[in-house]
Amino acid sequence: MTEKLTDAERDQALKPLIDNRWELGGDGDRITKTFQFKTFVDAFGWMTRAAILAEKANHHPEWSNVYNKVTVTLTTHDAGGLTPLDIDLANKMDDLFK
Repeated sequence: MTEKLTDAERDQALKPLIDNRWELGGDGDRITKTFQFKTFVDAFGWMTRAAILAEKANHHPEWSNVYNKVTVTLTTHDAGGLTPLDIDLANKMDDLFK
């Protein structure tokens, strides 16, 4: 099982993500971001590519899609908070969005 990040590790890992519009939520145990695309097809295509990355990492987001927006929440339920898996997937999703 992946270990939950300490507060110091979390704060350091989140700085670039917060700068890139991820928001820390809950009791500091999750991060959320809404990605906006030009069209529904663009949004769904991005979700498909992100799903493949998530499946390869065996780490799956909570997400929803409404037309051209995808809202993603990342946390590691087994660890009870944020882990390196969440940080890595958030970075990969941001890279995919560029």
